[in-house]
Amino acid sequence: MEQEETKDVCQYKTSVACVSNLRAAKDVMDVIQGKWRIPIIVALTYGNKRFGEILRDLGDISPKVLSKELKSLEESKLVIRTTYDTIPVTVEYSLTPLGLSLEKVLDPLIGWGIHFRKEIIN
Repeated sequence: MEQEETKDVCQYKTSVACVSNLRAAKDVMDVIQGKWRIPIIVALTYGNKRFGEILRDLGDISPKVLSKELKSLEESKLVIRTTYDTIPVTVEYSLTPLGLSLEKVLDPLIGWGIHFRKEIIN
């Protein structure tokens, strides 16, 4: 029902509600777009991880790309980087409360992805 209301609101693209919804959707895409951001977020839903752990979890991402994506997620306030005063220095990445709130959105996407893989592979 909520989706139908959104469609009705966006029937005339000049409505304030439609413009607001489209802007919000664009903001979401700006934050999570790309090949690696969602997999990084999903990896961090399992708990704090060090750089090398994320690298191993994701498999075929380069360290340079992972570093760039983590910085972008930090700037978006989805990931926090914590440095521990150890020898050698230990750095961990974790999701912020805002990042954790994406879990509610990602769960259905992951479910759909599992279904999609079964359909394509079978």
